[in-house]
Amino acid sequence: MNRLLKFLLASCFSLAAITASAAPGADLKVGYVQVDKILQEAPQTAESGKKLEAEFKPRTQELERMQKQIQDQQAALDKDGLTLSETDRRNRERDIANTNLEFQRKQRELREDINLRKNEELSSLQDRINKAVTTVAESEGYDLVVYGGVAYASKKVDITDKVLKSLGKK
Repeated sequence: MNRLLKFLLASCFSLAAITASAAPGADLKVGYVQVDKILQEAPQTAESGKKLEAEFKPRTQELERMQKQIQDQQAALDKDGLTLSETDRRNRERDIANTNLEFQRKQRELREDINLRKNEELSSLQDRINKAVTTVAESEGYDLVVYGGVAYASKKVDITDKVLKSLGKK
């Protein structure tokens, strides 16, 4: 998103410079892109989600197994707790606590890895969106294309569907 913000700021400054230097009556072709819509509807977004799900599925399944193991150990301790010696009970409680700590560590690592990969995929998608916007803008002769942060943009300057088509959506 940082690149999008930089692009937006550069676009605003460019618009001001173009407007100030343009001859009166010169036509300025401006386009607008709804980035949120593209991020929701681009086919690459769904592909990315499936790719990440498949990539982290084994680790997610391992965590589910560990969680069930902890629940089973706790249930067994609750069931047998009164008949166990104090030492055996403490040993089981310690084992459960250690397994639970390991589970929490692995869960935290998985969340961090998933977030890292999501950010990588988002960055890649942003690059593809930027290239698609540039392609559409150059092929149709736009002088300026802006992303979000616009108070109002009419339908005639909205080129979002063209960008989606360039990305392979429509």
